[in-house]
Amino acid sequence: MLEKWIKTLKCGFKRSIGPNDINKKQLDEMVKQGVTLIDVRSQQEYTEGHLDGAICIPSYEIEKTIEDIIPNKEEKFILYCDSGTRSKKAQKILEKIGYTNVYNLYEGRL
Repeated sequence: MLEKWIKTLKCGFKRSIGPNDINKKQLDEMVKQGVTLIDVRSQQEYTEGHLDGAICIPSYEIEKTIEDIIPNKEEKFILYCDSGTRSKKAQKILEKIGYTNVYNLYEGRL
């Protein structure tokens, strides 16, 4: 009974997919088209393993460094982390400062 309640509670906290959230299949297709892939985890996490072709911009540095790396605010790029939480927060920050084609890998690195 307790396990069922915990499972129900966890499902209630799971965020829903947003309009600029993508899944693994969409990620693969966009990467084939040449979209920039950004890992928002720490440098140490990135060094321990990352998706092929990704660059590392930790979420805590993204607002102050993104314009040097991607000056065109209309360029398409994808953010990801392990769970999708940090990348979703980074996505919201970037949208607030004017980036219009920021995608988030839903539920993180697969």
